[in-house]
Amino acid sequence: QVQLVESGGGLAQAGGSLRLACAASERTFSTYAMAWFRQAPGKEREFVAATSWGGRNTVYADSVKGRFTISRDNAKNTVNLQMDSLKPDDTAVYYCAADNSPRTLGSPYEYDYWGQGTQVTVSS
Repeated sequence: QVQLVESGGGLAQAGGSLRLACAASERTFSTYAMAWFRQAPGKEREFVAATSWGGRNTVYADSVKGRFTISRDNAKNTVNLQMDSLKPDDTAVYYCAADNSPRTLGSPYEYDYWGQGTQVTVSS
C-alpha cells in the first residue's frame, strides 16, 4: 500500500508561482510512475503532468505545457510540481497519484494510489 501526502498548496496571484510536493511511503518508489491531476469545483478530474518511474519520460497537459514542470527525487521518495505563470484557471484541488505499471501516463483510471489533495487558488 502506497501512501501519498501532498503539500505546498495555497494562494497565489496570477502570474505567480507555487511548488507542490508529494511524499511517498513506498520503499520501491523508484519503480512507480507518478502523476499530478487536478479537479476544479463542478468539473471532472483532469490530468496535469506525469513522469515515468525513472523520470526519463514526462508528459504534460496542453494547458500547462511550458508553465509547469514535474520532477522526481527517487532518493527522497518525492515528486514535485513547479507551477509558474499561474492563471486563475489553474485553481483546483491538486492530487498526486502513483502506479507501478500504468498503460497510459495521462489517464486517472491507470493509477491505484492517490493522495488526499492540496488546494491551489489563483487570484486575478
